[in-house]
Amino acid sequence: MKIVIVGAGFTGVQLAKRLINEKNEVAIIDIDAEVVRHASNSLDCSVIHAEGNDLQTLEDAGIAKADALVCVTSNDEVNMITCSLVDAVYPDILKIARVRNFSYYMNSESAQKKHADTFSGKHRPLYGIDYMIHPDVEAANAIVHAVESGAVSDVVTFEHSEYELTRLTIEKDSKLAGQTLANIRKFTNKQFLVTYIEHDGATELPSGQTMLCEGNSIGVLARKADISEILKLTGTQVETIDRIALVGAGKIGTLIAERLIAKEKKSIFAKLFGKRTKISGGFAIIDSNADLAKEAAENFPSAQVFRGDITDENFLLDEGITTYDLVICATHKHEFNMVAAAYLESLGVGKTVSLVESAQFAEIARKLGVDVPVALRDAVIDSIMSHLRGKSVTGIHTITTGNLEIVECTIPMSSRVIGKTLAQIADPGKFLVMLTKLAGTASYSIPTGNTILNANDQVIMILEAQESKKILNLFGVK
Repeated sequence: MKIVIVGAGFTGVQLAKRLINEKNEVAIIDIDAEVVRHASNSLDCSVIHAEGNDLQTLEDAGIAKADALVCVTSNDEVNMITCSLVDAVYPDILKIARVRNFSYYMNSESAQKKHADTFSGKHRPLYGIDYMIHPDVEAANAIVHAVESGAVSDVVTFEHSEYELTRLTIEKDSKLAGQTLANIRKFTNKQFLVTYIEHDGATELPSGQTMLCEGNSIGVLARKADISEILKLTGTQVETIDRIALVGAGKIGTLIAERLIAKEKKSIFAKLFGKRTKISGGFAIIDSNADLAKEAAENFPSAQVFRGDITDENFLLDEGITTYDLVICATHKHEFNMVAAAYLESLGVGKTVSLVESAQFAEIARKLGVDVPVALRDAVIDSIMSHLRGKSVTGIHTITTGNLEIVECTIPMSSRVIGKTLAQIADPGKFLVMLTKLAGTASYSIPTGNTILNANDQVIMILEAQESKKILNLFGVK
């Protein structure tokens, strides 16, 4: 693929790195000379110092032969205008724009839902943008997914599947410590799969002979209803979550509250514990800004809203915040979220979820004691990558520091793997097919080496990011 990226900030550069690692042809454009210099030193691709919303500059970058345009500058209007300009001249190119103005995003979503029949025909997409990405929406979705899964650790969920992938740590008293993967199934009759292992700062795909040691982090694929038993095997304490506090009543906090409060009566923890339990202790929202606290009280009458400073220990003790089972720190100040979550953990809060800037900060947050750090920028990049993969790919998830990816895709009619078993196409250490949904069936299942692949089967696999393009080509995904 050839991709033109407008905007060489953090997101643009990280996106370019992932695309380059997969042997794609990338050109990146930015008007800021210092940003361009940094990008030139970091990337093995064409880096252009120019206005990204100039058609001649785009054509010099190769837009006429490109497969996709991704606009991630700090200016929403530039991103949207650039997509619109390219759409007018090169309508067949996939166009993705990141926007931070929520009104733009909501107006686009509303218009396309209201006039779905129009936009499903030959009509061009609104503003010429095929996919509009809003960071706050991506962050809120990621946090809600983590909370729905009990906030035990990093969790990847899959649409239309009862399975989820959870990052767990082998604790001191775990039954699994000192056991090889081939030997751990004797401890439970629940179906599960260890998909990756982290040790000594490295993350890799395991084999049956891989030994689990105290302190290792592992990715466990299991049914949502079985996770609590797998947690016990790893030595993790399973705790009931009855009371939740949300720190931050801004846009991200509002999106999170809308989703969680709406699901409260349906028990957002039923997925983890396999039963219907209500958040009997209630839902609290905390913000130091008087206007935001007032607005939250008006929007969420069933929640208890406090105007207070989460770093003020007297406030925390007076209002009983330290007794809450889960606190979500989701302000727009990412470093504050990380430090506040760690502080709350030290005061006795059961679990914490913190919105952080990137995967690197997520690692720091874990070392500080935060249970689930959610990386905003990585959530945005994953969303963009999902759209760049094409129609056969329905989802992309980055694992740990980005050297592993989870790809959800449909096997096309032209695939070379059709009629073959997983054992025949296996490449240990490079990729692992975790789940398959055979064409015509209703649900995913964990496959075996004898599972035969057919056209239109859906597969979810974990793979080395740098091998992604090669492996997707094997499956016929272009």
